[in-house]
Amino acid sequence: MLKISFGYNISHTAGGFDLIITVTLNPALDKTVEIPHFSLDTVNRIIAWRIDPGGKGLNVSKALAKLGGVSTAVGVLGGASGRRIADAIQELGIAGRFTFTEWETRTNIKAVDPENHTNTELNEPGLTVSSAVLDRMRADLVEMLCPGDLVVLAGSLPQGAPADTYGVWTAACRAAGARVFLDADGEALAHGLAAKPYLVKPNDHELSCLVGRTLTTADELLAAARELIAGGVERVVVSMGRDGALFVSADSAYRAEGISVPVGSTVGAGDSMVAALVFAAEQGMSEADTIRLAIAASAANVMCSGTQAADRQQIEALLPQVECRAL
Repeated sequence: MLKISFGYNISHTAGGFDLIITVTLNPALDKTVEIPHFSLDTVNRIIAWRIDPGGKGLNVSKALAKLGGVSTAVGVLGGASGRRIADAIQELGIAGRFTFTEWETRTNIKAVDPENHTNTELNEPGLTVSSAVLDRMRADLVEMLCPGDLVVLAGSLPQGAPADTYGVWTAACRAAGARVFLDADGEALAHGLAAKPYLVKPNDHELSCLVGRTLTTADELLAAARELIAGGVERVVVSMGRDGALFVSADSAYRAEGISVPVGSTVGAGDSMVAALVFAAEQGMSEADTIRLAIAASAANVMCSGTQAADRQQIEALLPQVECRAL
């Protein structure tokens, strides 16, 4: 059985270890509802529901905490829903550095049909943030950083944010010596890539949109990932849902198969994969251990309801099932 040693990350003030910071510029209060035989244009009955602090960066921080890592969650919040998110993050033991605005943080609905195995997301556009607020947040973030720190830029951009926000933030973090993990799509991803982050994690659909052509096979996805490597990104991880993921760098490429697990909710599976990748980088894990942890963490998250993160014990139980091969 594969053994992975899980250590605990601590802040600079506690002894000089690399700091992990997650950035969520468009967080949400995620309400997940279970609706058997969910149908359009009719009345649907909810049989269960839960509310979680959400947004991709916050989901990464939640998953990191379950792995045994420590992160600081940076984000912009507003209104009663924003206060609820800040309180929930604090209750989870995650350090938060949030900027509050006069706008209301969005609430997203995740409708899970356990009978037909579907997940339907209804996402609000989010609050409006001015460029001045974003500039102050970026400056505060850079002041926190030391060389070697790890920064996760994840999720959609709020209304009012320039399309090149992730490009500007990536460049600023890199100038401070940090490694940037970028998980976004569309224009936000394209602009972020121009600043050459350390790692990007598109899914197969997002990568297809990025390169402007349909990618239907693993070979096609691998070729597109190598294009990003040639453009200056050090690592590309392409998630493919139940088909697993590709892990690509300048000198290696691996394919890991997906693990078949009971489905609670697929929302946040990619965020748990990012959390595992960041945690593995901070811990100095081998490439093989990194891949196994990323696949197991993602699969374990699928077994959970809502956008809660899987427990470490669930992840460890799946590690022996991960299969990967060099390409």
